[in-house]
Amino acid sequence: MFRSLSIFNYRVWFIGALVSNVGAWMQSTAQNWVVLTQLTNNDAAAMGVTMALQFAPPLLLVSVTGWVADRFDRRRLIMCTQSALLLLAVSLGILLLSGAMTLPLMFGFALALGVVTAFDNPARQAFVSDLVSQENASNAVALNAASFNMARLIGPAAAGVMIVLVGTGWVFLVNAFTFLAMLGALFLMRPHELVARHRRGGPARLADGFRYVARRPDLVVIFVMVFLLGAFGMNFPIFASTMALEFGRGADGFGLLSSFVAIGSLAGALLAARRERARMRVVVLGSGGFAVASALSVFAPSYGAYAATLVLTGFCVVTTLTTANGYVQTTTDPVLRGRVLALYMAILLGGTPVGAPIVGAVAAEFGPRVAIGLAAIVAVIACGIGATWTAMSGRLHRHETKRFRLTLDETRPITTIAPEPEDFSDEVAGTTPIPLPPGERSPRATPRPRHGG
Repeated sequence: MFRSLSIFNYRVWFIGALVSNVGAWMQSTAQNWVVLTQLTNNDAAAMGVTMALQFAPPLLLVSVTGWVADRFDRRRLIMCTQSALLLLAVSLGILLLSGAMTLPLMFGFALALGVVTAFDNPARQAFVSDLVSQENASNAVALNAASFNMARLIGPAAAGVMIVLVGTGWVFLVNAFTFLAMLGALFLMRPHELVARHRRGGPARLADGFRYVARRPDLVVIFVMVFLLGAFGMNFPIFASTMALEFGRGADGFGLLSSFVAIGSLAGALLAARRERARMRVVVLGSGGFAVASALSVFAPSYGAYAATLVLTGFCVVTTLTTANGYVQTTTDPVLRGRVLALYMAILLGGTPVGAPIVGAVAAEFGPRVAIGLAAIVAVIACGIGATWTAMSGRLHRHETKRFRLTLDETRPITTIAPEPEDFSDEVAGTTPIPLPPGERSPRATPRPRHGG
């Protein structure tokens, strides 16, 4: 389960990411609470607009951000994006403490955070594969999700307590401080131990990620499912905050609900780390489980019952998304991994600008339970799409010996992009044998003496 932690670079990354993610969840909780209670009068639609502005840039900038993640040194790129996020957190904290924050200003900061995150996310996702060998990539992705959800277990609850005790502004300043952990981890890494990768540049390469995915129907299905879940199902800030108000709870109750989601999320991430490889069937089953969990949330009679359903919700959604992420990483041509992951993150996060305003408006007009019910219906549709494709793909067969049992073929890594001439080197040319027709000899084909075995 924890085999990737035996690698020094990954171990340092894991610790730095854990601390930084705790701060990020604290800030996310505080930001949503500020919009809902300080800048508006419990307006869920305004929260939906804030989320839309923050998650729109990954979708709009996907071609550029993916190309940047593949073209430039990811370690240095992440240093730049983390530093920019640190400065934005400090600015937000100061404006809140001074009482100068307004709703339009918060909208502007949400957009700025989204632009920086659009470059940060694909670089961080692809960088995980630079830290470990190919056989450990799926495990590293799952442990990365575990780190994210361990932080989700701590961050929202800590933010809720801080908001009650000292106010929202200090939460943003604490988050700024946690970015130093990530920057320190990046400085401590051993660059010579990073997994070497090919780089291809040029504006003509921006569309390679789109073309690659278009040739992979399995990835198209994964992306469609992820988009539906991201657009309508991943609006936990809207669901949890409005349900907390419905049950008469404050900021601490809202933060605690987010931590209940994290309990299930952490369990899902750790179980994903135990699996040898990411499989399509797990994505389908996870989306179906998310539909069931959301349906249970709709009928929860009390705060405690609703919190209990969130454990199952967190487990199912992280099982789905972690497996989908690992599937994309381990079956994608490494040369295009950054661009494909940028497209994946754009689909996941970019669905929020579509779904969040709709979900927020539904919650404001008809109540949070109707909005959660909408998420359950969409999850059923996503599960149906995945199950239908799996059945029609030709990979589903009857078991050889058992009459009522079915088997599913495994997905193998697929490479459709041929090597480019820029991979050519004099060293390779000088050491690669050239076959000649019988009877012909060439002085250039004469074997050279080998040194050092």
